Amino acid sequence: MPLQNRVTPTGEIIATPHRGLFTGNRGIIHDPATKTLLKKRWSTPAWLTCACEFRGRRREVMATQSWTELFFLDEATALAAGHRPCFYCRRDDANRFRVAWEKGNRVRDVRMHDIDAVLHHERLDHGRKRLHEVPMPLDQLPDGAIVQQGEESFLVTRGEALLWSPEGYARNERELHNAMLLTPPSSLRALQAGYQPVLHPTARG
Repeated sequence: MPLQNRVTPTGEIIATPHRGLFTGNRGIIHDPATKTLLKKRWSTPAWLTCACEFRGRRREVMATQSWTELFFLDEATALAAGHRPCFYCRRDDANRFRVAWEKGNRVRDVRMHDIDAVLHHERLDHGRKRLHEVPMPLDQLPDGAIVQQGEESFLVTRGEALLWSPEGYARNERELHNAMLLTPPSSLRALQAGYQPVLHPTARG
């Protein structure tokens, strides 16, 4: 049985055999004795997106009382859920994200602690995923933005909306008239300012 450790664009943590391109964490939210999640879904406002491989280190998933290993289809999924690049294992990406975040949100000399505080407000609404109004036509959203309509999530890339699933993206023929934005607005502005998230190969069609 797969562990419950895969994060969807809405921030929900599900069980699926598909692992994805990135790992990450929200602190310690599991019981290592049973390798199951606790009731809480985060223990720190710093929600990170990490590299699956770093300096040859390997971790046994959920094996110790350390951070809980979560997995993401790709970086767009992680950003939509409210995560941001880790400064330890993805320093270059984290610096690029911070520069784009500052440019897009018109601030200077921001600390990652400050970004985490903004993201924590934008991603949660009384413990549940906060949805936001889409600030522009869908086909004008930057590549990597993710929206929600009904129970389904859609990646916007090259002006198209692709249907998200745990195993990848698929073409979508439906019209999205009532979509809401999952990607936190401050991260969306970082995308507009030039940050390019890593997308799953299926996004290239």
